[in-house]
Amino acid sequence: MKIAYVTATMPFGNGESFLIAEVTELLKKGIDVIIVPRSPENSSQVMAPELARLAFPAPLLSFPVLWGAMLEALSKPLATIKAARFLLRCRSPKVFFHNVAVFPKALWFSRLAACQKVDHIHAHWCSTTASLALFASTVSGIPWSVTAHRGDIVANNLLQVKFENARFVRFISHSGRNLAKSVGADLGKTTAVIVHMGAILPEVFKVTATLSSTPTLLCPATFFPVKGHKYLLGAIAILRDRGVQCRLQLAGEGFLYDELQKQVASLRLEPIVQFMGHLPHSDVMSLYRENKVDLVILPSIDLGNGLHEGIPVSLIEAMGYGIPVVSTRTGGIPELLSDGAGVLVPPENALALADAIQHILEDNTERLRLIEAGRSRVMKHFAVESVVAELLDNFSRY
Repeated sequence: MKIAYVTATMPFGNGESFLIAEVTELLKKGIDVIIVPRSPENSSQVMAPELARLAFPAPLLSFPVLWGAMLEALSKPLATIKAARFLLRCRSPKVFFHNVAVFPKALWFSRLAACQKVDHIHAHWCSTTASLALFASTVSGIPWSVTAHRGDIVANNLLQVKFENARFVRFISHSGRNLAKSVGADLGKTTAVIVHMGAILPEVFKVTATLSSTPTLLCPATFFPVKGHKYLLGAIAILRDRGVQCRLQLAGEGFLYDELQKQVASLRLEPIVQFMGHLPHSDVMSLYRENKVDLVILPSIDLGNGLHEGIPVSLIEAMGYGIPVVSTRTGGIPELLSDGAGVLVPPENALALADAIQHILEDNTERLRLIEAGRSRVMKHFAVESVVAELLDNFSRY
């Protein structure tokens, strides 16, 4: 089987690192994969060098794309018209123009997929990446499917049209499926499956019997409002005032960087809070493997209108390496951390975060229990091997 993965930018840029494990495992299982990033403008910035050789990084508007689109339209005029008719169902001018922007590349991709003898097209995100896949599938006749995440569902870019035309829709959490229903999607007109995002988990890992005098906390998250960093910084200030020894590392980047730096300065947290910038995925895994992180925290919040976490791969990976995690009751996170696999606290609550962190740092028995429970949960439900096997079953079945 040969599968074409349509991504936003992966394997280029900084985003979508969570897709690396999935594509890598498909390759290990002998599946032939090509990657078509919708917007590979940062193609000089390679996130996954081992996958870059599989990519076709054609910009949205370039001579090869426009030439290929013209040839495909001329050779398949009726199918091209059929695909173009989907544009008439766009619910707003903004959605219409977003889809028009990817239409030429969809025609180019249709031609590429046929030349590459692709058997199935799979898009991540229900937004314009799925539009590209929908149009290309309509013209080429190659079946397609889509993985729905979170914000892309709320965007509602031809959502019902895509659900009705895809062979199957993969939701990565039950909360994602419920979110689709809340925006009016009729799931009775599609095949909807729940297949989590998987992570590469180590077969063996080290457990630190007791913590050092100054444990290291890590928050691996982009500096966006939904991640709730300001509440974590508030919690660290509370812990400092209580005399709890720890240090916090923030691995990420984003437009809230300056604001978070100011908060650190105003709380006088500079000695114990470190901004690490963007860390490549491999560097984060090295920190886990070398036992340089004692606790992972994701203080996510719910911004409303579907702007919340799915099931964060960052937490899955930490749990796989035997690191206890603390997060919030938002989005799909409870699906991962329920039944004592991690610690859940209310969102937007610095005090609750501080209490949870302090309890883990001071109760070694509870810390070791969380390590065992978290590792057991992700190995059973989120290991990439079993996730990809389930995904392949859907590719073959539909």
